[in-house]
Amino acid sequence: MAKVRVGIIGLGMAVAPHAQALMDLRDTVEVAYAFSPSLERRQAFASRHPFPLCDNIETILADDTIKAVLVLTPPNTHLEIVRRCAEAGKHVLLEKPLDVTTARAQELVAICRQAGIILAVVLQHRFKPAATKLAETFASGLLGDIIGCSASIGLWRPQSYYDEPGRGTLARDGGGVLITQGIHTLDQMLSFVGPAADVTGYVTTTPLHQMEGEDLVCASVRYRNNAIGTIYATTAAYPGFPERIEFICKNATASLVGSALHIFWQDGRTFHYESDESAGGTGADPMAFSHQSHRSVIADFVTAIEESRAPKVTGEAVLSVHHLIDALIATGRSQQPVAVAYESTAERP
Repeated sequence: MAKVRVGIIGLGMAVAPHAQALMDLRDTVEVAYAFSPSLERRQAFASRHPFPLCDNIETILADDTIKAVLVLTPPNTHLEIVRRCAEAGKHVLLEKPLDVTTARAQELVAICRQAGIILAVVLQHRFKPAATKLAETFASGLLGDIIGCSASIGLWRPQSYYDEPGRGTLARDGGGVLITQGIHTLDQMLSFVGPAADVTGYVTTTPLHQMEGEDLVCASVRYRNNAIGTIYATTAAYPGFPERIEFICKNATASLVGSALHIFWQDGRTFHYESDESAGGTGADPMAFSHQSHRSVIADFVTAIEESRAPKVTGEAVLSVHHLIDALIATGRSQQPVAVAYESTAERP
């Protein structure tokens, strides 16, 4: 089978695990070009990776042999770049979030749908081995219905992280801890429990950071299946702790903690699993994690192209977590309960 030729747009911080993953997948994926408008970034990338470079995005978009593009640019650039990719008939693997506002995210998803191209989103927590094992256990029906679901995201970022121009701003990133860091765990959580119905809580920026967006969120949540729980997210918890999602089910309690899965059955049985995949990135170095899940994301994307099927993480599905983040910000501002918007397209397979 011929290799799938792809282009990379964006050679900033996010590119490292993708490049490592593409090296692992070189038997099935060929990087035709890697592009950044910055000469400095192109040169830095070339010093670490053996992929061809180009200095014009049109080189990628005009090449009919390139089937897909990895868009790894800042969030506020996503809509226009994806629009150009769609016009060129390129499938897209897009770094999270979809864009800086939900309105722009909805437009982006609609563009891809109308163009008939595959849109996959890099929310790699769904591909972690522990999450895969939990999904298999839920699918077996042995855990029973979810009646309680809570997420705890206690990360640390020093002020130097937010001193980077645009970092943590509404204009470039779309916000703070929720849309930049918490989106991974929240998306993973919703993939199991389903969309949220309403939230009540608090949102703030602590004295530990000088930034426009939020760095501490605490809320209660009710899901559409009537489960309830809490959401806690921060980048002010020194030195940073593994993310945790707890599912209270009819027959057992299951917890995803970093790279581990723990299940405690009501009949006394227990199940514990921990993969060898690093669950880092919780502290001062946001990129201190394994590229294994990124490899799974790209492999799923390529297979989706070859089989003309939906990827595991679709743009439509990711709209659910964007709506949840919007509601969390709104409840923090109003100090009142806020309903979470819902789109039927969000649950497409």
